[in-house]
Formats: sequence, C-alpha cells, structure tokens
Amino acid sequence: MRLRGRKGIREALEAQPDLVILNPKEYKGRWSEYFGNDRPIYVELGMGKGQFISRMSIKHPEANFIGVDMYDELLRRASEKARAAREEAGLGEELSNLALALFNIEYIEDIFSPGELERIYLNFSDPWPKKKHARRRLTHRRFVEKYMKLLNERGEIHFKTDSRSLFEFSLNSFADMGLRMRNISLDLHADGPHPDNVMTEYETKFFEQGMNIYRCEVVIGPEALDKHIRHLADTVAAEEKQKQSE
Repeated sequence: MRLRGRKGIREALEAQPDLVILNPKEYKGRWSEYFGNDRPIYVELGMGKGQFISRMSIKHPEANFIGVDMYDELLRRASEKARAAREEAGLGEELSNLALALFNIEYIEDIFSPGELERIYLNFSDPWPKKKHARRRLTHRRFVEKYMKLLNERGEIHFKTDSRSLFEFSLNSFADMGLRMRNISLDLHADGPHPDNVMTEYETKFFEQGMNIYRCEVVIGPEALDKHIRHLADTVAAEEKQKQSE
C-alpha cells in the first residue's frame, strides 16, 4: 500500500504530542501512566484513517483507546478526523483517552507489555488472499499468539472484515488454537446498521454497497471466558424456565 502524502507530514505529526506518538516503544508497560489512569486499554491494529477509533473513544470515555498504523500519512488523516469528531461532539480539544501511534504491527510486542491490553480490534485488515502470504494475515496463529500475551484476564479480540475467505481462515485459525468465539455474524447489518456497532470508513462504504460484513469476538482472558460461560448457562436456564411456564 503506497500513500502519497503532503509535504511536511512529519512536522505536522511532531506538532501534536497530545495525540500522536511517534516513538511508542517509550511507553511499553507505561501506557496507564501515559493516560494518567488505570482504565482498560483498547487498541485498534491498522486503524486506517481513524474513524472507528475516534468515535469509539468518544462513545466510551470509560476506556482508553490507541490506534496503531505504520503510515504517517494515515496518522495525519486520523489526527484530523479525531479532532473534528471531538469538536462535533462538543468536546473541543479534550483528547485524554485517545492516542495515535506510528508503528509496524509486525513488532507489536515491542510497544505493549504482557497483560497491558484489554481489547484488540482488527477491522478490515488486508486479506492477503494468496496462500503464500497467509502468514501476513493479522489473524494468523503467529499474530494471535502475540495478542494472547498482550491481553489481560479480561482480554478479547473483536474482528470485522468484508472478506469471506479471510473470515473463514480466521475462524479456523481461532478454532485450531482452541479459542472460544461468540457473536459470530455472517451479515452484521442484515437488518440495518447494528445499533451498538461503530463503523469504519470501509464498513460504511461496503454497507452502502449492500456487501456482507463478517464479525466475531474471540474470548481470550480467563475472567472474560468465565463471564461468557456463566452468561451461556444463565441463558440456557432462562430458556428452560420459559419452556416450563408455557
């Protein structure tokens, strides 16, 4: 992917220390210190132009959000989008729970310590359709193993894509690793925009074109897994009680 950026991009990024982090390695193990609180940290790997991470940070002030991408031009666009979204929401320059980091996801363990993250978002990642490129897919086992180390006891992976082949590959990848999945959808917006879903730029375009959006959540942390299992048990019990009352 090649991006033709404007002149002076690096200077523009350097002028935004309140939002843009050009050397995120400095904060490995210290992200709570960076944000100044102990709220859960949610990370989007490959944030693109930043629509998703910006809106999520506004919708969920109870968490801290980090968007990661390796292209400085995308960071520039994401920073503009983040500030515009905050202004539209009436938050002005308040950016306390959002950071945009310039980094290559290949080495993600170099900027986060084990257990430092609570949720990882993978939104419309490059499907790398050729079989020989399977290891580059962000849901390949070698990447998922990294995520598992970085996620805490409540850790989850939330995955969305428009690529059926990547979705099938990903489900198999998660299953082969013995991971529990939930909320699997083969057409997320079949009944219209999902009320709890925040769309990315790609997702908005694909939805308008009538394309299917595939989504699933992967439960990683033991506390998250226990909560999921208890929820399933409660659901089954409620269904049994309903049957008996009919």
